[in-house]
Amino acid sequence: MIENNYILTCRDIFKSYRMGAVHLEVLKGIDLNVEKGEFVAVKGASGSGKSTLLHILGALDKPDKGSVFFQGKNISAFSGRKINEFRNKKIGFVFQFYHLLDELTVLQNVLIAPMVQSGTIGWLLHSAKAKKAASRLLGELGLTARAEHRPYQLSGGERQRVAIARALINEPDVILADEPTGNLDSGTGNDILKIFEKLHSAGQTIVMVTHDDRIAEKASKIIKLADGVIAPA
Repeated sequence: MIENNYILTCRDIFKSYRMGAVHLEVLKGIDLNVEKGEFVAVKGASGSGKSTLLHILGALDKPDKGSVFFQGKNISAFSGRKINEFRNKKIGFVFQFYHLLDELTVLQNVLIAPMVQSGTIGWLLHSAKAKKAASRLLGELGLTARAEHRPYQLSGGERQRVAIARALINEPDVILADEPTGNLDSGTGNDILKIFEKLHSAGQTIVMVTHDDRIAEKASKIIKLADGVIAPA
């Protein structure tokens, strides 16, 4: 256990991949602290390791070396069930390409996380409450009229707002956002960024990967990755 006031911490993170005969070192000893309620932007050029770091922070990937701590506890020591609970309940993910399921409605996409968390019996008991919460989130994000639409019927900005609602439905401690405006035009991207700023103002902890200096400047702290390490400020 690590004793500090940080909600999310990583220590000496290394990660590499084998691509045929090539051994690619992506992260080369990353230390990072995220305080509760902080908005951290991780910026850097393509290939600098930004998304890899984000995936490791959210337990979507494992480091070759090093540790990630959530509220002082080493998540690598979590059991399979506990790591799934961590990803589902404690972390909300927002991705550049939305990752919505076209066979489901907007409302059903938002409800995926609480459905997974509850299980069959639990879902029967708690579905009404979850649906009410999902409808409220969709309303706050201007998507009430789109609740029964399929993702392919929506604009890019609307799809990203659905993804944000899905990330928020379980009231996560941390939002991890991977280039959430990268697939949008500048005007729509600004609208999405305003949502994150509003969430941050309400106390939400956010770690956002971006290559855009303009977007990074909205954060309360900027971390720059270059060649797998954190560049000096």
